[in-house]
Amino acid sequence: MPLSGYTTDGKALTSSFMQDSVRKVTILGTGPAGLTAAIYTARADLSPLVIAGQDPGGQLMITTEVENFPGFKDGIMGPALMEEMRLQAERFGAETRQGMVSSVDFSSRPFKIVVDGEDELLTHSVIISTGASAKLLGLESEAKLMGHGVSACATCDGFFFRDKEIVVVGGGDTAIEEATFLTKFASKVTVIHRRHELRASKIMQERAFANPKIEFAWNSVIEEIHDVDQGQVTGVTLKNLETGETSLFATEGVFIAIGHHPNTAVFQGQLEMNEVGYLCVDGVKTSVEGVFAAGDVADFTYRQAVTAAGTGCAAAIDAERWLASQGIE
Repeated sequence: MPLSGYTTDGKALTSSFMQDSVRKVTILGTGPAGLTAAIYTARADLSPLVIAGQDPGGQLMITTEVENFPGFKDGIMGPALMEEMRLQAERFGAETRQGMVSSVDFSSRPFKIVVDGEDELLTHSVIISTGASAKLLGLESEAKLMGHGVSACATCDGFFFRDKEIVVVGGGDTAIEEATFLTKFASKVTVIHRRHELRASKIMQERAFANPKIEFAWNSVIEEIHDVDQGQVTGVTLKNLETGETSLFATEGVFIAIGHHPNTAVFQGQLEMNEVGYLCVDGVKTSVEGVFAAGDVADFTYRQAVTAAGTGCAAAIDAERWLASQGIE
């Protein structure tokens, strides 16, 4: 049986074919939130269509060992976890389609979703789980070592840096909160900030300055991350923005904490968002009836796989109940 939107040889079906049927529920995104929603809606016989998006599997695809997801006492690799969730969803009848959502129209029902700029899908309800992406430095070495000494999540990876000297990049609340958290494991945490003072709230600054494990490298940026052949971080090249001088700074781990940006650009003008771009929700309900949001696309507080999965479950249940209220069984 072919995936929805594809023939048996994998070729995309025409837009006219896609307009012939209306999906009960379409899920945008295949991270923990999206795949959990797919599992629940598939088991409810709603035949969900899941659009994979730009980064199938979400941020866990660039995560190595995951030790804090319930049910895996010995941990599990991030990509392996997402593969298990995908197979579980497909076991119950969820259909997955590769592709990027180009535009949406939530102004009338059924809703319209355009994939890859050409295929128009019609759907009675939508669960948005497109996630959020960590802002990164943009270095080639950073991409190479992500998950191998470089991380964008202290809560996820701090445990692996016990008794090591590490650095945190950033100067806002996120950076200082993560630096403080990491002192539970690391022997020393150096905060690298491009300015001469922090942007974090006063109380967060006071806690950091009072912590004997936290030091600061002011007016500095990372120009390169160094490693050995085994992919183990050994240090960074720092550039002082005041003097222009560069120096080698030894470290065993680099945590990037300069913020996240939600993947919501395609929903501009369609759904209510906050000033940063996260979807505004009441529980998991967005500003448009029949459209739900789950995971990091609306959650800027916890940003964990397990909390994303929980909201994916909630969105699926609410979508099922809403469809029933509309007489769509």
